[in-house]
Amino acid sequence: MTKYVESNLIRDEHIAYETRLHWIVFFSLKALLTLFIAPLIARAASEFAITNKRIIIKVGLISRHTLEMNLSKVESVIVDQGIWGRIIGYGSITVIGTGGTNEPFTHIANPMEFRKQFQQLQA
Repeated sequence: MTKYVESNLIRDEHIAYETRLHWIVFFSLKALLTLFIAPLIARAASEFAITNKRIIIKVGLISRHTLEMNLSKVESVIVDQGIWGRIIGYGSITVIGTGGTNEPFTHIANPMEFRKQFQQLQA
C-alpha cells in the first residue's frame, strides 16, 4: 500500500501510521456507472501516512495530488464525520499548515485515529 510513501522516505524517517480510503467509496453512483473500477483504482492509488517527521498523502493514479508537510509546519488536522461516518469509521480530514495551507481529503478510514497519531507525534 505504501509504495509512494516508502519511496519518498528520507534518512532516519519511518512510518508511524498509515491508512487508506474507506470501503464506503464503493457505494456511490460513480462506482455503479464504472462497474466499481473507479473506486477500486482510487482506493489502490491513495496513500495516507504519518511518519516520525512528516505527513505524506498521495491521491490519484494518472493525475496525482500529493501533500508532504513537516510535522512542525502542521497547525492542526481537522476531522469531519457525519453520523454514518462515526458508525462505520470514515470521514474527512483537513490538514491545515502554517501560512494558511488548507488540504481536505474525503472518505478516509479511521480519521480520528489519523488525528490522534498526528497529535502524539507532534507533542
